[in-house]
Amino acid sequence: MHSSLSPFFNAKGVAVLGASTNPKKLSYGIVENLLINGYQGEVYPVNPKADQILGKKAYASIADVPDPVELAVVVLPVTVIMETMQAIGERGIKSVVIITGGFKELGPEGAEIENSVKKLAQDYGMRVVGPNCVGTLDVRTGLNSTFIKGVPPAGPIAFISQSGAICGGVIDLIINSKIGFSHFASLGNEMDVTETDMLEYFAEDDDAKVIAMYVEGIQDGQRFMKVAREVSKKKPIVFLKAGKNDAGAKAVSSHTGSLAGSYAAYQAALKQSGVIEVENINQLFNLAWALGSQPLPKGKRVALTTNAGGAAALAADSLDFNEFTLAKIAPEIQTRLREKLNPSAQVSNPVDMLGSVSPEDYLWSLGNLDQDEGVDVLMPILVPQSLVDTVGVAKAWVEFGQTTQKTLLTCLMGERSTGESEQILNTNKVPVYKFPDLAGPVLKGMWSYKEVLERPTFEEVSYSLADSDEVEKARQAIGQRKVIGEYESRLLLNAYGIPNVPGDLANNSEAAEKIAEMIGYPVVLKIVAEGLIHKSDAGGIILNLHNAEELRVAYSKLIKRINKTEPEAKILGAMVEKMAPKGFEVIVGMRRDATFGALMMFGMGGTMVELIKDIQFKVAPLSVSDIKEMVANTTAGRLLNGYRGGTVGDFEALYEVIAQLSHLAMEHPEIQEIEINPLVVYPEGQGVLAIDSRMILS
Repeated sequence: MHSSLSPFFNAKGVAVLGASTNPKKLSYGIVENLLINGYQGEVYPVNPKADQILGKKAYASIADVPDPVELAVVVLPVTVIMETMQAIGERGIKSVVIITGGFKELGPEGAEIENSVKKLAQDYGMRVVGPNCVGTLDVRTGLNSTFIKGVPPAGPIAFISQSGAICGGVIDLIINSKIGFSHFASLGNEMDVTETDMLEYFAEDDDAKVIAMYVEGIQDGQRFMKVAREVSKKKPIVFLKAGKNDAGAKAVSSHTGSLAGSYAAYQAALKQSGVIEVENINQLFNLAWALGSQPLPKGKRVALTTNAGGAAALAADSLDFNEFTLAKIAPEIQTRLREKLNPSAQVSNPVDMLGSVSPEDYLWSLGNLDQDEGVDVLMPILVPQSLVDTVGVAKAWVEFGQTTQKTLLTCLMGERSTGESEQILNTNKVPVYKFPDLAGPVLKGMWSYKEVLERPTFEEVSYSLADSDEVEKARQAIGQRKVIGEYESRLLLNAYGIPNVPGDLANNSEAAEKIAEMIGYPVVLKIVAEGLIHKSDAGGIILNLHNAEELRVAYSKLIKRINKTEPEAKILGAMVEKMAPKGFEVIVGMRRDATFGALMMFGMGGTMVELIKDIQFKVAPLSVSDIKEMVANTTAGRLLNGYRGGTVGDFEALYEVIAQLSHLAMEHPEIQEIEINPLVVYPEGQGVLAIDSRMILS
């Protein structure tokens, strides 16, 4: 496979700059790892004070290293990093791992050094992994540029981590379990090579069947989504996000801003891209291993066979919580099970064969359950006991696993006496868990990936082009202000074909009367004042004005009230709007996320939106299915769909507003937040109306 990243895993020769003769130094460990793990390329320690290291000739400088050399691993102080990188560039090496720390992770001074190194690397056309990382590992080629002790067996999982310590911890955790890996890539500060670059590389590597990712932050969200959408159709991507608590959710400028934190953007982006998110490191590798070693479930019906009712009960609870069910075992299968099992055994589901179970009992029960067309997943459970041959049971499960076409997940509930059995199962690609409730999240993740494969290819929703004259009119009205109220916001919405309730801005009571006569009574008055966003909280709305006299009195009252309660606000006048017919109130909004861009929001609208929090998010650009899914997964969407005989709302008009608002957000990157709240949805065929709106500009 041709790629600029290939030398990090398949280089013909590796030079270690800063290689030490001291076995306690990290650089010594790197040279040792390159020599003991089957790597067939050349290894060149670079140390001007040594003749040899671990039996390999040491070189005084990188310029002295002979060919072939395609990868340089730098373990030298940050104080000499610039001259070191220049020497590597002059030598013609295009791939570099910088293990050394002391860069942007330490603050502005380190960031400045890192930027200088990045520019130098770009000038020489070098690709750089790191700095501040532990390196890369290809289990099959044996190229191990890390200082981590131990290497797992070869297998299907490629692991990308922004944390070097996590890589080391994972290897230590799984090395005895015999779970198989193809690659490890610790990316550190991602000065050059990013998580998305590595994702693209593993997408084309046939040894990487599943890609597992530990990520603290994505550099380019839109590019990541584009790449992940393509990769997830080829192989599963399992993703663990660290740092989910979001200080950005404290924004109070709008409902959208306060509800749409950056983790909400990650959740939306990952789901839209076909990436399967997990909650912890345990789930990350449980799911990745199952996806790499077992067929996807054809359905959600699970058969449990066990020697312990309590363990089966825990498994059943986990399955139910993760939207799987216990299969109903066919009567003829139950009859067959009774032929050889203990007369006291339970042969429905779970199949409880009692404590002193034998390997033959498991083979018999699994073989018969496999023939039941009402069973999609098989899950044998064993709680080791003194009379039970645990290793024999594990071998029986492996024997069965070689014959079935169904998903097979297993549980050995223990640790002290199950080590050998666990290795037997994982070596033969039969996933095994220490606790019975761990299988539920795995099956949910496998089902999610099944749905990813069944999705249509992403296609952006169609939209109407904006009226350029109306857009310019809105720009002129906005001027240089950053906090934009309803009047200017509705001008921009109107330019994009989003229907507003009839009305206009009046700067005195006489103008208000003329607008009311034109649009018809009854009307509503809404204060328009710079710096005042939440009008209702300030008493800035007066409803149900039925004639000119009521309107005049209300206008005067409104201006006096706001002058008193909000003395800092610059009053521009009041909006006079037609009292809209009652309908179903929703909120449609957008918040600009620093990583992914325009994050669209939909949910239950009105003044209590932050209390109810019935919201869903998607990252623009959107597909038709994105929009429909965003609406359907809310209580608002279900109510609009005629819940318990209610009126069905105008979904097509609602979908069009969401499409047009996302188009508006994509065309105007200066808009940080925009929301329509409420957007009133009327019965099917009767459209929608934007009743209030606001914007925040950068």
